[in-house]
Amino acid sequence: MYADYFLDYASYVILERAVPNIDDGFKPVQRRILHAMDRLEDGRYNKVANIVGDTMKFHPHGDTSIADALVGMGQKNILIDTQGNWGNILTGDPAAASRYIEARLTQFAKEVLFSPKVTSWQFSYDGRNKEPVALPVKFPLLLAQGAEGIAVGLSSKILPHNFNELIEASIAHLRGEEFTLLPDFPTGGIMDAENYKDGERGTGRVKVRAKIIIESKKLLRITEVPFSVTTDSLIDSIVSASEKGKIKIAKIEDNTAEQADILIHLPAGSNPEQTQQALYAFSQCEVSISPNACVIVNNKPKFLGVSDILRYNATSTKDILKLELEIELTELNQEWHNASLEKIFIENRIYLSIEDCETWESVLETIDKELQPHIGLLKQPVTQEDIARLTEIKIKRISKFDAFKADNYLKKLDEQIEQTQKNLNQLTRYTIRWFENIKKKYGSNFPRKTEIASFDSVNRAQVAVANETLYIDEDGFAGYGVKKGEAICKCSSLDDVLIVDNNGILKITRIQEKFFAGKNPLLITIIKADEDPVFNLMYRDGRDGPLYAKRFKIGGFTRDKEYPLTQETKNTRIFHFSYHKTEEDSAAISVNVFIKDTGLLRLRSWVKPYHFSELRIKNRASQGNIVTKHPIERVARIMPTPKVSEEPAALTDQPDTGANQENPAVVDSPQAPPNNNPEIINNEENHEDGPPNPSQQTFLF
Repeated sequence: MYADYFLDYASYVILERAVPNIDDGFKPVQRRILHAMDRLEDGRYNKVANIVGDTMKFHPHGDTSIADALVGMGQKNILIDTQGNWGNILTGDPAAASRYIEARLTQFAKEVLFSPKVTSWQFSYDGRNKEPVALPVKFPLLLAQGAEGIAVGLSSKILPHNFNELIEASIAHLRGEEFTLLPDFPTGGIMDAENYKDGERGTGRVKVRAKIIIESKKLLRITEVPFSVTTDSLIDSIVSASEKGKIKIAKIEDNTAEQADILIHLPAGSNPEQTQQALYAFSQCEVSISPNACVIVNNKPKFLGVSDILRYNATSTKDILKLELEIELTELNQEWHNASLEKIFIENRIYLSIEDCETWESVLETIDKELQPHIGLLKQPVTQEDIARLTEIKIKRISKFDAFKADNYLKKLDEQIEQTQKNLNQLTRYTIRWFENIKKKYGSNFPRKTEIASFDSVNRAQVAVANETLYIDEDGFAGYGVKKGEAICKCSSLDDVLIVDNNGILKITRIQEKFFAGKNPLLITIIKADEDPVFNLMYRDGRDGPLYAKRFKIGGFTRDKEYPLTQETKNTRIFHFSYHKTEEDSAAISVNVFIKDTGLLRLRSWVKPYHFSELRIKNRASQGNIVTKHPIERVARIMPTPKVSEEPAALTDQPDTGANQENPAVVDSPQAPPNNNPEIINNEENHEDGPPNPSQQTFLF
């Protein structure tokens, strides 16, 4: 019982409530509302309450659901001409009660929705009335209005498209040409539809932004909001982001009426461009919409792309126009036949022949006999109904018969028959003219409202307000919640932290209030997504291995994963590490490599200058180039000095004092804590005999 009942319920919800029919683009409640409005149509406005009451003859549900569906259609301003307070799609304000507002069909709706002679009818739920199975819609109305519904096990979300673009696409399809359809939202906004992918289920996606105008350094104005977002929800999202410290604003004013108008006042010193990007990143000023075009085709749900729906509707329009032309041609031929019979009946005074007939049968036989000589002038055989119709002609009409007018009327009918037959023979061309005429009559009322553009997703960490400070304490704990440590730099709660420990392990992690970064790291700083820094590294591989140097970039990375910058040999030691924003800064670094005297030479130490500009930039996993295989005493940066003479300055083996004027973040001790802008670290071996004698001559390789 459960299985049967649930299947019946699911089928009912899918077919009769939530999913639109591809034939006319309507859900049952919408179709019944329009049918009821057509029954009530007299050119004047009708109370919505009256329309709802008449619709309940066909729709077996409550008045609230009918009124809500009617208001939803009325707010789209395509099929229903409204009067009164119908709510506001920008603010989300509801419509007035149905007894206060009025509606009637638009001229466009009358022209494209109704054609009783080609409509298939069925009995209503109580058997007392007839309702259309589907309205003969001669327009891709489903794509113009859009649709949304949640059924059992599936849902439908069809985005609205532009009226004129749908006509152009229909004409292109009829001509066998390619076309592309993109959404157009009634609320406007800016849309990136590069990934729309024909609105196919599971793959299509569009990004829609509010239109934000920078009025001044202290004022932003929102004039259009994204589709499905109201001004109230938009303002709430901005206030929420401001309270979380992601956006700095002074106050918000909502002046929305017929058009959206939201004023965002900025505090002094704010960057309006950055705030604009932050609004896209942290509020509903940018939303992502995933279409899911599900429609009822042959009484079954089916997922299609919007191009498939348009092709179906354009072909359906052609078929409906064909049926209308065939019916019109049949009616014209019948009218010509009736007019010709009447002309023959009166001109030849056949009505006088039936004066002496005493029975109805003899009357019919006499008229039929008198018509036989003139049968050749007719296009179809004479039936008993035709003869009976001749007997109903009034004497007044016979007395006023004008043969000249009758001939002109027949000539006019001949022209109409010829034109109708021509339209049938050139049906595709006729359908194209139909669409062009619709565009000419109504297209000016539906300009494109949504601007088509291409924009990248905003990096939230890039535009977040840096209202926190990154600290690190003596125990190796870092974060913006560590207040007793050393201040490193300003940051936001969405930034990434780059850490290089004194073993040469690089790691990037999301900033937190407090996390363990390691004691005395070589580097801890904030790294932005658009930054691509260059690192210089000089290390000894193991206790007695060669000295390597390398320049590298981070490349791709996974957060919280450790990346070794050395070969991870035991007792590896880092002698030089520097961090640079640009390649030029990295290439400008030069160092002196002090090599230990092993006793084979009388000199106490050798000095080998090394320039990092000689190295190509590689990836972080490269081992680097060998600088020397000799034991290393220390490495010190060569400091640029101003020219005082043409003679070159003598190099000494004095230790670097750390007084780097270009780059003050020089640390002589490997145990020294990082500075606010840690860029250069030079490590030295301890000297058993004290520091080298500056008076000693140095040997340059």
